[in-house]
Amino acid sequence: MIKNIIFDFGDIFINLDKEIIFKEIARFGGTSALSPELLSLNHQYEVGAISSEKFISELSLVYPQAKTNEIIDIWNGMLLDFPEYRLNFLENLVQEKEYRLFLLSNTNALHIEEVASKMGEKSYNRFKNCFEKFYLSHEIGLRKPTAAIYNYVLQNNNLKAEETFFIDDTKENTDAALDLGIQCWNLKVGQEDIVQLNAKL
Repeated sequence: MIKNIIFDFGDIFINLDKEIIFKEIARFGGTSALSPELLSLNHQYEVGAISSEKFISELSLVYPQAKTNEIIDIWNGMLLDFPEYRLNFLENLVQEKEYRLFLLSNTNALHIEEVASKMGEKSYNRFKNCFEKFYLSHEIGLRKPTAAIYNYVLQNNNLKAEETFFIDDTKENTDAALDLGIQCWNLKVGQEDIVQLNAKL
């Protein structure tokens, strides 16, 4: 029996354009290949191992013709809209009081600041208040799909894996959770929507 639900954020609630980073690189003097160095840089930033200033400084090597504000705009450009119907769905789920709800997102300081700005304080707080705990990778120093991050959430909230349901759009992340006995939905972006949750439980 499912008692707990853990939600990802990007492409589950807020829509993303993950390709914008690559689209913009060439325009500012870089190459569109995702280098191991860039991937490592992103991972470091997502777990809070480096500051936003250090991250932007390193990205300036990737976008040699871009100014600091342009780099920030490119980085935040992947964040699109957060449809109101999804927020309403989540609030209705809270009101049913059937499940304990948690958010678990690989994100970084620049992105979460931009999300709060785009949504506005009222809507952002409505969203945050839907969850018992709001776990962001850069704040807890862990990122998906490591087993450590799932165990962190389970242990800190006395959750049983078999009673927990996890939703993420990245198969690597749901596969890792499945290995721990957590039930999962690997949501297919563009084909499925979080509002179909009840049919998946």
